[in-house]
Amino acid sequence: MTLNEMKTFDQQNHTAVFDNLIKYAVAPRPICLASTIDQDGKPNLSPFSYFNFMSQSPAICVFSPLTRMRDGSDKHTLHNIKATGEVVINIVNYDMVQQQSLASTEYAEGVDEFEKSGLTPLASTLIKPARVAESPVQLECKVKEVIDLGPGGGSGNLVIAEVLCMHIQSNLLNEENEMDQAALDLVARLGGNWYCRVTADNLFEVPKPLRKLGIGVDQLPEHIRLSSILTGNHLGLLANVEAIPEKTEELADDQHINGLLEMWKDDQTQLRNELQRYAATSLDEGELDRAWQILLLA
Repeated sequence: MTLNEMKTFDQQNHTAVFDNLIKYAVAPRPICLASTIDQDGKPNLSPFSYFNFMSQSPAICVFSPLTRMRDGSDKHTLHNIKATGEVVINIVNYDMVQQQSLASTEYAEGVDEFEKSGLTPLASTLIKPARVAESPVQLECKVKEVIDLGPGGGSGNLVIAEVLCMHIQSNLLNEENEMDQAALDLVARLGGNWYCRVTADNLFEVPKPLRKLGIGVDQLPEHIRLSSILTGNHLGLLANVEAIPEKTEELADDQHINGLLEMWKDDQTQLRNELQRYAATSLDEGELDRAWQILLLA
């Protein structure tokens, strides 16, 4: 593994550049399409990408409406939340991404973003603000607290919202109420005007660490740990075992391996490199046990 040279930015001396770059780096960010009402019952709908899920019991989501950069004023969503203590967090997927972006327009107070964006209000069951019918998952929430994160334009207001109930489009669930992650078709915010889409072809699974301790990268044989061929991801997979496996004969008939052993029998360094390349392919295909057996031949 090789490490690239780093360039450092601090917010005090590189304010505009820092504020732009950090939104590229801390990403992708899920999108909260927040539905609120004011004291007179007038609706407001606005998306926020400073948003995430923070607690399981109780179920807590947080998001942060920023004060406006131009004048330091608060957004209508924040006014409404402070007045009523209620919000629906509507999860955004690809089918509604352009409409949620339109809802982010700075319309005048009292303008109905449901009408402007063409999204459909749907009555909630426990709170007064409407849900967004097009959203695949809708979270009805009570606001527990709003934390002012600082003075001036661009400062955040951390909304801590407890999820009272969740509505999910039934086509996304199987008979055991398990979610079809690919069918959810989520989108997320990146830097600038960039978004990303969670589709089946870019989903992958990472095996959870063992409940019993994995050996760790520090316990891998030196020629594996310091390999210029195996990546950090490869090492993480190899180190997530309780013990280095015993060598078996399962690869005795592998023609590629036998060819390598014959070709490089007088050059141990090159043999290790070729076996590591072959093992890397197995790791990329999810065959951890096979990769270990390849590496044990070096």
